[in-house]
Order: sequence, then C-alpha cells, then structure tokens
Amino acid sequence: MKRRRTKPVFVGKVQVGGGAPVSVQSMTNTDTRDVRATISQIKELTDSGCEIVRVALPDLEAAEALPAILRGINIPLVADIHFDYRLALEAIRAGVNGLRINPGNIGGRERVEKVAAAARDYGVPIRIGVNAGSLEKELIERYNGITAAAMAESAMRHVKMLEEFNFTDIKISLKSSDLILMLEAYRLLADKVGYPFHIGVTEAGTVRSGTVKSAVGIGILLNEGIGDTIRVSLTGHPLHEVRVGYDILKALGIRKRGVELISCPTCGRTQIELIKIAEEVEERLQFLDKPLKVAVMGCVVNGPGEAREADVGIAGGKGAGLIFRKGKVIRKVPEEKLVEELLKEVELL
Repeated sequence: MKRRRTKPVFVGKVQVGGGAPVSVQSMTNTDTRDVRATISQIKELTDSGCEIVRVALPDLEAAEALPAILRGINIPLVADIHFDYRLALEAIRAGVNGLRINPGNIGGRERVEKVAAAARDYGVPIRIGVNAGSLEKELIERYNGITAAAMAESAMRHVKMLEEFNFTDIKISLKSSDLILMLEAYRLLADKVGYPFHIGVTEAGTVRSGTVKSAVGIGILLNEGIGDTIRVSLTGHPLHEVRVGYDILKALGIRKRGVELISCPTCGRTQIELIKIAEEVEERLQFLDKPLKVAVMGCVVNGPGEAREADVGIAGGKGAGLIFRKGKVIRKVPEEKLVEELLKEVELL
C-alpha cells in the first residue's frame, strides 16, 4: 500500500509520520493521581509493546503527579487535557512528551495561544483531538448535525490557529463511535493537510465488539495509506488495546511483532481437542516478542500445508499430531504432549 506522505513529529523518541512505522499506543485507566498504580500499568503496557502512552489529567492534583510518573517509566507520555488550559501548561512544565487537546472544549484563541507558546518552547507536540461527541455547537448548527465535513472543518480551524501562532508540531485525530463518520472525516482531511494522523474508533465498545469495530475502521484507513499511529479504544484493561493494535498491523502486513497464530475453525474431521490446544498456545505465546508464524491445525485437509508454511506448527490426526518446523516434519507426538512439544520448537527459533 502507498502511505500518505506526512510531516514527521516526535513524541519523545518515537517518530510519528514522515514514513516512520505505524506506532501503537494506549491510554491508562488508572487514577493518574495514584502514581504507583499508574506507573505499574504503564510498565505492563510497555512490556506488551505499547510505544506511546496517554494519561488523563482531570485536575491539578493529577498534573502534579506527572513528574513522579515520568521518573518511573521509559516510554513517551502524553497528557490528555479537557476544559482547563492551565492543566496543559502544568503538564508541559512537568516534562510530558506530548499533549492531546480537544478544540471543542479547551477554550478560546487566547488560551490556545498560551498552550502553543509553551509547547513550542519545550518542544512538545500537540494532537488536535476532534471528537464527534464534543464538536463545537456552532459547527453542529451550521452543518445540521455532526457530520464528517463539520469534524474536518473543526480540525482545520485549529490547525490554522496553531499555524498562526507559529506552531506546526501537530498531529490530528478525528474520532467517532460511528465508524462510517470517522472514515469520511479522515478521508476529507487527508487531502487538506500534511500532518500525521492518529487514528481510531472512539468508544468502540467492549473487548469483543470494540475489537471488531476498531479492526474494520482502522484497517480500512491503513489499507488506504491513512494513519501514522493507532489507538484501539476498548472497554477493558488497556493491554487488550495494544494486542489488538498489533494484530491489526500484522493482518495487513504492516508490522510484524510477536506471534501470528494460524488455527483452523474445526469441523467434523477434527480428532483432537483443537480449540483447547489453540487457546493454550495463544495464551502461552502472547508475550513472546518474536515475529513467528505458528499454525495449530486439526485435520489432514489443510493441516499439513498450513503447518509447513508456518515457522512451527501442529497438524492433528487421531489422538495425535505431527510437529512441523520450517516446512519439515520433526516428529509425531500424542495429543496430550502437542502443546509442550510445539513450545519446545518455538524456543529453538
């Protein structure tokens, strides 16, 4: 796919846009004022591959916790600001690596100018985070509702404002829980600006339904070359967001991190407990940071072929299965030993 050309923006040491790999980010759901819990969750996210993390700043106490949080982590930190521009100024002084502000509720021109000036002085990029749920009332009235054109205009209005303040270290997001609205908004804006896009479907839903919606929306945009960093918004532990984010990138062949599991849906020909085996293999390998393809197949129709194409694989038979490594049969083992024997071969790679 041909990616949209965008200006490079650095969030800490992570480049967003300018041809850099599409980065995966998430947001903590701890109380930011609880430094220990927030650091602990950020470390979990970092271990799972999260490259940029965002924290909410609802009040001054949360902003005052930032220096301690920053000392305890080694990943770029973005402060999420709504309503009170003074929290953005406090976050910048604390040393955050990025800001997310919502143009619909951060305040007027004078306040935005103060934030832009401080961000420029400290080298902190700003994400203009347009959200369908908090769009400016004047735009909603003019466009007779929340539309893609209204969202794109909101973004353009604030891009121009920041540019007038001599600030161009900008990222943009246009999020909505309405997938089609989100797609149309990003497409509209893609032809108008050269700034990198943070893409995602906001309030996507629970882990199951939100994964589906996010995979469709984010996947469509990425396949069109739109998107420089992604956040999968799910109701649940943010670790799910990171894992799903990488799964989306792997499915499109954009990035290879961790294990890609190939498993068959099972049918009447399956003669081993394939569902249990596949789930155990996935669970045991979820934290392995090797770009491997692992196949767990249940019968002789497609099993041997898929297993041969994988780095390691199982092709099931009657109460037993063949272990493959790099296209060759290594040995036949009984069903109860398939998982352990497969994992032994993974360790050898």
